[in-house]
Amino acid sequence: MGIRILASKEVCFGRITYNSLVDIVNVKIIILRSGIIVVSRCLLITTGHEFQGVRGFLDRENNVCIALVAFVSFYSSCAFKFEKGKRSNVVLIVFDDLRPTLGRFGDRLAFTPNLDAFISRSNYFTRAYSQQALCAPSRNSFLTSRRPDTLHLYDFYSYWRAFVGNFTTLPQYFKEHGYHTYAIGKIFHPGVSSNYNDDYPHSWSASPYHPSTEIYMNTAVCPDAYGVLKNNLLCPVHVRTQPFQTLPDIQSTAEAIRFIKSYRNGTANPFFLALGFHKPHINFRFPIHYMKRFPLENFYNYTPDTFRPNEMPKVAWNPYSDIRSRDDFCNLNISFPYGPIPALLRAQIRQAYYASVSYVDNLFGKFIKHVDSENTIIVVTSDHGWSLGEHAEWAKYSNFEVAVRVPLIVQSPEFRASYHVGKSIKDIIELVDLFPSLVDLAHLPKVPKCIRNVPMFKQLLCTEGKSFYKLLQGNDTKKHYIALSQYPRPGVVPTKHPNSDKPKLRNIKIMGYSLRTNYYRYTIWVRFHPNNFSRDWSTVYGEEMYSHRDDVGEEINLVNLPQFNKVRGRLKNKLIAAFTK
Repeated sequence: MGIRILASKEVCFGRITYNSLVDIVNVKIIILRSGIIVVSRCLLITTGHEFQGVRGFLDRENNVCIALVAFVSFYSSCAFKFEKGKRSNVVLIVFDDLRPTLGRFGDRLAFTPNLDAFISRSNYFTRAYSQQALCAPSRNSFLTSRRPDTLHLYDFYSYWRAFVGNFTTLPQYFKEHGYHTYAIGKIFHPGVSSNYNDDYPHSWSASPYHPSTEIYMNTAVCPDAYGVLKNNLLCPVHVRTQPFQTLPDIQSTAEAIRFIKSYRNGTANPFFLALGFHKPHINFRFPIHYMKRFPLENFYNYTPDTFRPNEMPKVAWNPYSDIRSRDDFCNLNISFPYGPIPALLRAQIRQAYYASVSYVDNLFGKFIKHVDSENTIIVVTSDHGWSLGEHAEWAKYSNFEVAVRVPLIVQSPEFRASYHVGKSIKDIIELVDLFPSLVDLAHLPKVPKCIRNVPMFKQLLCTEGKSFYKLLQGNDTKKHYIALSQYPRPGVVPTKHPNSDKPKLRNIKIMGYSLRTNYYRYTIWVRFHPNNFSRDWSTVYGEEMYSHRDDVGEEINLVNLPQFNKVRGRLKNKLIAAFTK
């Protein structure tokens, strides 16, 4: 590929470093629409044998480095395409509350043929983690690549641009680099946390699309046995009986297909499309025929847990308040906060969850066949997981594995060789890694790391994550990565008022910080001060340690066993260091 490079002192765009090919120090570049790259005030040092075809010389008088570059990459992962018309499109698909209940992730009860087929053509991460198991904090975290403690958002009631700093978002970065960005459905959480407009126009080139039927998602549209409409948890429906005779995710899928089709004949600019499905978030409203795939008897013995484990600190418990508020649940008079839920309802909730997943899997399949995979980077993930009775808990609102672990699937034109596709990657990654990784996959200028001890409001573009691009290449696998998550509580014991599951900032008195390593999960619940966002590591309200070597369900808390004291001490120090750096 030939690249024309002109020298200039006046223009600059960003900084790049390709360490594996050539070391470039203080390079400022701009890629013009014509494919011309303008370089200003740089020093180029080649590494010799690793980068063939590079010739450079330094104009000492003008302090301008003019490099003529013409090379053919011998590695598919290094085949950069700078011409405007050949930049890959990007599709980001976000499910709501989706834990890895997918066939290719090893779930034998799942029926997800479309996602499974997609995974067989992709790379997928089996240990990807959310930073907080709540919609708005998680989404704002991975869309800005900042952790909840940086955004100071643990609830739904603040907008980071006004509250903390005018931080650049993932779609905004692509927009600033010439992409047409468009959102469909739920990407940012609606309301205050995205300024009531999904961060438009900062993040999006056009006003985001929301289905007209979204307004009915939490209203009485579920007919009971007598035909009376209720706001139920379990809500399989005949679609023709629903408002506008459709459902929100059906509408979003149609709009996504329309966008893809219209863009084929449209502008030459690449696009960044974000498609957010509402399901499997409650209520479980989906076409009733999906129930047939999931016999109820398969879900009675899903987990042995009926009661809260004795070793679980009370502060770690979430009383699943959103489920309790539904009409069909209220009628059962289940005791607060620990229940238990009757066996029949436990099986019905699991059945409905799996049917909801199968429903959106079908919609995913209808959409994905319209996407040109040869010129599109596609990432599929979720904002967090969802408990299905593990520890006798339900919903999200915790630091347990089932609440924070998500599927993350990546398909890229760059990794289409047979030895790349269908490959599971077991390295630990976080959703906060998504921003820098997509940037690297698109070969845009790298996102700088956030600098310790520099105020965040002075670092409007930076990442608190890492890029997993090298992991996709098959490199970087010897490093032992960790994942960090957190969850707030208003007090030591579960309460209705304030809501233990969704406390507002002013009511947060305790923060649970969680560390996931290759073999352990360690969680500590400490004093938190909402007025200045500080924490007191010496005031501990609960502590948990689970070994994933032989306790993947996180059932046995090892904190009080003396033989694990050294391991616990190391994990505690590692967690504190990670959250205070």
